[in-house]
Amino acid sequence: MLQPVRCVLQRRLQHGCRRSLSLTAQCYNTGRKGLVLGVYEKQKEDESLVFTQAGDRFDNVVSGKLRDQLTRSGPSLKKGKSRIFYGLHEEYPSVIVVGLAKESVGFNQLEVWNERKENIRTAVSVGCRQLQDMEIEQVEVDPCGDAQAAAEGALLGLFEYDELKKKKKKLVSTRPYGSQEAEAWQKGVSYAEGQNLARYLMESPANYMTPTKFAQIFEEKFGKLGCNVKVFTRSKQWIEDQQMGAFLSVAKGSDEPPVFLEIHYTGSPDSKEPPLVFVGKGVTFDSGGISIKPSSGMDAMRADMGGAATVTSAILTAATLKLPINLIGLAPLCENMPSRRANKPGDVVRAKNGKTIQVDNTDAEGRLLLADALCYADTFNARAIVNAATLTGAMDVALGSAATGVFTNSSWVWTHLEEASTVTGDRVWRMPLFEHYSKQVTESALADLNNIGKYSRSGGACTAAAFLKEFVTMPHWAHLDIAGVMSNKDEIPYLRKGMSGRPTRTLIEFADRLSKDKKPS
Repeated sequence: MLQPVRCVLQRRLQHGCRRSLSLTAQCYNTGRKGLVLGVYEKQKEDESLVFTQAGDRFDNVVSGKLRDQLTRSGPSLKKGKSRIFYGLHEEYPSVIVVGLAKESVGFNQLEVWNERKENIRTAVSVGCRQLQDMEIEQVEVDPCGDAQAAAEGALLGLFEYDELKKKKKKLVSTRPYGSQEAEAWQKGVSYAEGQNLARYLMESPANYMTPTKFAQIFEEKFGKLGCNVKVFTRSKQWIEDQQMGAFLSVAKGSDEPPVFLEIHYTGSPDSKEPPLVFVGKGVTFDSGGISIKPSSGMDAMRADMGGAATVTSAILTAATLKLPINLIGLAPLCENMPSRRANKPGDVVRAKNGKTIQVDNTDAEGRLLLADALCYADTFNARAIVNAATLTGAMDVALGSAATGVFTNSSWVWTHLEEASTVTGDRVWRMPLFEHYSKQVTESALADLNNIGKYSRSGGACTAAAFLKEFVTMPHWAHLDIAGVMSNKDEIPYLRKGMSGRPTRTLIEFADRLSKDKKPS
């Protein structure tokens, strides 16, 4: 059963995730070719067209024919809109011009992101998809003044999970058009491939992406990177020896054995430098257990391991980019299933730090995994601990898919996370971690803690974060509730419908920024 997954991954990572600068020149000398170029929105209707540098250069090559045809073809292109032109150039039979909106935009304070970068990602993705629909296999992309954003838009836009279908999307190879920004383009490729890997993992059916298979994929991928990466696939016996009773109480309901995946990347010149620790919830299928979920939409719970998928993919990308930082990734992996062995409402379990937990709702299982993983993370003398989890439906109600909710005890961590998210466009929003919520989980009839808040319908995301705080002792910790950003319908225009892989790029950028800031304050 593992072989199809490996083949799928190899194929997927050769595509949009997928195919990048690793393409050979020979690849580019065969087959049909397309070109995506950007144009800015005119400030006034009587102004002349403003191309990007690459657009101007191509227009000069074709003696002004592109400008002439675009002018004649209709009104000024709006953001994310496109027009296609044929026969302008022998090497590029199909040329798509995409609207980049106004050239003057930059950081948008109200939207809390770099609007220019987002416009580039959106426009480039539109052009690449259109050429893909035309079954054009090789696409050159205008860097649009930001090669990293353009590469992200191209690869993120082309990704689609179709591994188990007979009819598949045409594989499209991308590279920058006439760009001197090869390093920035490759960085964008790496960021996008990281997010696309997380999308692949989250989208895969639960009978394919079991805890064991998830761990095997990363053993294989990290094994190719060299001696500064170590991967430990911890067995059930190890988990028992660590006295992770909360994690084990969830895993025991399934026949699939639990796995505790531990990844160490030593990128800093000082191998003893305290690491940044990422922790990800890894429930590869969440039925809700005895407190079973409604059947409608339950299939989406194959992606309840989104926290594990995003943090492990982020570390893989950081290692690929050789970021000068020490990273540790921890992913408790299991299924949450109903059976005669499963947790029952009212059961009491004991976490690694000795605290007892009354389990009043078996569908609030993610916090039980994270409780033990956070206790283990505390043993690494970390600079910071950041956990990610599709933890609560309440977060989806609060923020929807606009941003990841962040609960943190550290202004230093928050500042870096927020700054990273404005660059990637995958935004975060700070949520309250008041003592008010802690009181609602520390009042329990049978144990030290309850796994749901006393007022179960009020502030569910906040009480879940307060629960996790009971297992953290260090001053720089953040909990990312990614339930609202787990999937994409049409909210993020450069992502197709399906599992989003968010916020992988923000985690990568966060790690990159911490590698340059050696002193938490």
